[in-house]
Amino acid sequence: MSVTLDLRLKRANKVYLEGEVLAGVVVIASKEAVQHQGITLTMEGLVNLQLSSKSVGVFEAFYNSVKPISLISSNIEVAKPGKVPGGKTEIPFEFPLQVKGNKVLYETYHGVFVNIQYTLRCDMKRPLLAKDLSKTCEFMVHCQPQKSKVQLTPVDFTITPETLQNVREKGSLPKFFIRGHLDATNCVITQPLTGELVVESSEVAIKSIELQLVRVETCGCAEGYARDATEIQNIQIAEGDVCHGLPIPIYMVFPRLFTCPTLETTNFKVEFEVNVVIVFHDDHLITENFPLKLCRV
Repeated sequence: MSVTLDLRLKRANKVYLEGEVLAGVVVIASKEAVQHQGITLTMEGLVNLQLSSKSVGVFEAFYNSVKPISLISSNIEVAKPGKVPGGKTEIPFEFPLQVKGNKVLYETYHGVFVNIQYTLRCDMKRPLLAKDLSKTCEFMVHCQPQKSKVQLTPVDFTITPETLQNVREKGSLPKFFIRGHLDATNCVITQPLTGELVVESSEVAIKSIELQLVRVETCGCAEGYARDATEIQNIQIAEGDVCHGLPIPIYMVFPRLFTCPTLETTNFKVEFEVNVVIVFHDDHLITENFPLKLCRV
């Protein structure tokens, strides 16, 4: 006798704010009547912190403190023990997204060393020999938009051999002059990062110009902090030896789930940066780094 259990949320995009109600139905489908010993729903929000392999030796003490941080955990009974008739049965439910005490719901974020995830799980307990059924679905939480206006201040940059750091012999570098601007580094997460870049002159042919979005995740405790920067996405904005003096638009959309408003807590930090990368034909790389502050309005 096959029984299927499914969870359906009413909201198609599955995005909720704190204080809202998750409404939906538990769907049970089977050909014959099904005995069960109770159907429950569990809502969980967890922050999972992981250490990168490079910092494991340094943080032996840290291992004990990298337990998942619980943001929300509550459960309700959907149906008392009994029988579900054959066919398709839908049991509606409403689950308030409320936190206990002074906890804060951080925004859903899928990173490498920091993961913030919210799930809803439905469990159906069955008698002796029948297998218990379980179904999990993830939903997204967005933090409350900030009331204040975001100050959008343009950031100008120039890249020349003189402005570069981490270079051993500046004399051996080819001559180049690249300028441009980003419209803002205080960014609204739902709007693209924009700006423009102009190659004024370059002795060596350019192979490619790229925009790299980087997540900087810091996990830590009293013993110290592990800070890791990893790439989220890389977008090519120009290919080949571009015309000199021609403005090249910079445009990047922040991907959902992999970015969230810049977050700083006692145990971890999630920050973002963008790199403008110029690749020359001899495969020399020059990068200009801009820290970003993301927010939701």
